Amino acid sequence: MSSLNWSYQGNNGPDHWHKLYPIANGDCQSPIDIKLKEVKKDASLGFLQITWKPSTCKEIVNVGHSFHVNFEDKDNQSVLAGGPLTGTYRLRQFHFHWGQTDEQGSEHTVDGRKYASELHLIHWNADKYSNVAEAFDKPDGLAIVTLGLCNENLKGVLKALDSVKTKGKKAPFSDFDPSSLLPKSMDYWTYNGSLTHPPLHESVTWIILKEPITISSEQLAQFRTILSSAEGEAPCPILSNHRQPQPLKGRVVRD
Repeated sequence: MSSLNWSYQGNNGPDHWHKLYPIANGDCQSPIDIKLKEVKKDASLGFLQITWKPSTCKEIVNVGHSFHVNFEDKDNQSVLAGGPLTGTYRLRQFHFHWGQTDEQGSEHTVDGRKYASELHLIHWNADKYSNVAEAFDKPDGLAIVTLGLCNENLKGVLKALDSVKTKGKKAPFSDFDPSSLLPKSMDYWTYNGSLTHPPLHESVTWIILKEPITISSEQLAQFRTILSSAEGEAPCPILSNHRQPQPLKGRVVRD
């Protein structure tokens, strides 16, 4: 199993990641199950301040285990601040996780409840680091996640998926407003965790929005049509790309 061929299935699936990435058994791994009775109220947590410019949305890419919508992050045009964060975090990309059936697919669960899909909006701390790769080796990455069953606002993304069916394909995708995917309420839980797939760096401040967004069964089915195989290879659809919740190991979820 090389770093290039970890996957979500079989001999190089999540149960085997620790062979190549020992941090997979670390103390701060993600996702987790959020147990509502154990969440700690933290009066010091502020409101999230989101400033995202649709003009920074640039392209959609099939990365072989999901698709990424990438944003220009050379300067502080699309940023997140506030909440549990110190400093300004630049939006780099968003992507989804899903499952083989509509009854599962989220990575985080709430009191054991699984959701149909999960949206990750990846930011990095531009006050401390010079680029996203550097940031994620250090303890300051960030993802906002909305759990839940998506919607009118996803139609543009799904249409663009047709042009990146196979691994490695990319296509221009511009002027999309990611805030159209957020729920009405910005109430959140937060905890310290990791990237949810290799290299699994324990460098993420998770901000998880409490209110789910919705996705239809037909829209989810479209996610499952994109391929983990490259053009010319036997077609291999990405039916599932979520990791199971990991042990909390003493960490505290705050709200």
